[in-house]
Amino acid sequence: MLEIIKEPWPWYVAGPLIGLTVPILLIIGNKSFGISSSLRHICAACIPSNISFFKYDWKKESWNLFFVFGIFLGGVIAAYFLSNPNPVSITPELSEQLAGYGITDHTGLVPSQLFSWESLLTLRGFIMIVVGGFLVGFGTRYAGGCTSGHAIMGISNLQWPSVVATICFMIGGFVMSLLILPYILSL
Repeated sequence: MLEIIKEPWPWYVAGPLIGLTVPILLIIGNKSFGISSSLRHICAACIPSNISFFKYDWKKESWNLFFVFGIFLGGVIAAYFLSNPNPVSITPELSEQLAGYGITDHTGLVPSQLFSWESLLTLRGFIMIVVGGFLVGFGTRYAGGCTSGHAIMGISNLQWPSVVATICFMIGGFVMSLLILPYILSL
């Protein structure tokens, strides 16, 4: 059984499990699925100020904080106890292309040449980690939610803004990976 948990699950198992989260949350407690709203709840709980955005009853949404903590705890358990010791398998073509950018270490989940404390002090690492993190946070706030909230919850509720946001997420991802990322990697 442990070997089944350690292996990647096929899309036809993992997809429906994620998809069933939406109706379960709606049926059990009329709750909406989303991850980025938990940051607002944490700020409302920890920053007692007169900012109107944080003045609401965050305790009614405390279930969301437990949900996000469960995701974090599951990630920690998976990383330390269920991780696959083999390097990440990528195609030889991609390995050759990444080697042209100086990325040769495929032993972890992410290349250490891009995501490490040492690379943070380079222009390429700063753009990838700090600027990328800022843009993700800004985009999440600007779009009124993250990809999980819009693509999973919003589309299943037939919300037109979520369809538009998800299309924009996809277009942004394509533009980033095909046009902008090669330029950043060449720095």
